[in-house]
Amino acid sequence: MSDTHAQTVAYVRESMTEQREPPLSQTGVFKWMRENMLSTPLNVLLTLVSLLVIWTVLSHVLPWAVFGIWDAASLTECRAIRNELYGADGSVACWAVISERWQQLLFGFYPPEGYWRPVLAFVLFLAAIAPILFSSLPCKLLWLTLAAPFVMFWLIWGGTIWGPICIALGFVLGWAAIHYSGPRIGTLAAVILAIVLPLIYWLVIAGPLAQALSTVLPIGLNPVASREMGGFMLALIIGISGIVLSLPLGIVLALGRQSDLFLINKVSVIFIEVIRGVPLIVWLFTASLLLNYFLPPGTNFDLMLRVIIMVTLFSSAYIAEVVRGGLAALAKGQYEAADALGLDYWKSMRLVVLPQALKISIPGIVNTFIGLFKDTTLVVFIGLLDPIGLSNTIRASTDWNGIYWELFVFIGLCFFIFCFSMGRYSLFLEKTLRREHR
Repeated sequence: MSDTHAQTVAYVRESMTEQREPPLSQTGVFKWMRENMLSTPLNVLLTLVSLLVIWTVLSHVLPWAVFGIWDAASLTECRAIRNELYGADGSVACWAVISERWQQLLFGFYPPEGYWRPVLAFVLFLAAIAPILFSSLPCKLLWLTLAAPFVMFWLIWGGTIWGPICIALGFVLGWAAIHYSGPRIGTLAAVILAIVLPLIYWLVIAGPLAQALSTVLPIGLNPVASREMGGFMLALIIGISGIVLSLPLGIVLALGRQSDLFLINKVSVIFIEVIRGVPLIVWLFTASLLLNYFLPPGTNFDLMLRVIIMVTLFSSAYIAEVVRGGLAALAKGQYEAADALGLDYWKSMRLVVLPQALKISIPGIVNTFIGLFKDTTLVVFIGLLDPIGLSNTIRASTDWNGIYWELFVFIGLCFFIFCFSMGRYSLFLEKTLRREHR
């Protein structure tokens, strides 16, 4: 081989060089800033304008919030302390209204010696819902989930313990009707019997039975009327009740709208369209003012119970449409696969169709729940003292007349914690199920 063909490259490395760290401009926060904030002249300009706006807002809000006054008995005293510390031109928050009235904002006019009862009920609710939210927990905890609503009702409203127990027996009757009569009379007839039998029991037997048991064994707590409840506790009671009850009812309505049975289909469609077509505030006024006209004379129908019923019906109509969207998005082959396995309607829905449809509907369902929880503030228009209503009551007193922002910031923070938690759990559930890859 000639010398002209022996050397084909100028230099050949015989060993690899040591690996070095990438330059700062190509990693970490510097890379993110360069790509997202400083990539073009327009982005540089927008970044500078945004920083200016943020600095302007924070330079006013942070001193107002951080240097606020926490120890004062009235707004006048709070202003006197402000003038002494920062001068008459100083602008600081008067957090003293929160430190003095936080119990009222959270519990309304609930008896102070009984604050432990709603707190314990809320802790019990968290323990009861945990097995549903996190599948890694033991299934035996679902017994706590079933018993929790009745125990929570007893803790919050008080009275004899036999009332919730007798009400729970009605659900046991409904389960027994489906379980034992279904194979004999058919699924549809068993479902109708499971609805009618508990209703007859609750209307005729439950009340006298609870009263008789209370006479023999008087076990209970001091009763608390619904009108004494308010604040954030009221929003939680209405919101949680509406969320828990509207989801199964919404699923039933969605299946009814998809049904081939003429009567069931039309009743579901009429219910959904009528409920969705009227604002929630109108239904709340209906629950507050008009519902008594349709009840027998002398009937004492608790206002909070009426509100919970209306809120549940209103939310269930929206849930029904969200679930119907999930059912419509499901491939037709899934229905055919369930039929090919020889499953009847209820088993195919429970085992094949609904699990997939609910996965698709998770964002819409959680969005409806968040909207429902925030809409509980509308009960202020029918005389219930939710946090907004109590803020008006606090500001109506001579001690705190003229205070606004501090109360609304506290109320908004409470709502944000719960709504943000629901949103984060929705993202966690979507990531866990990984529905987009199945």
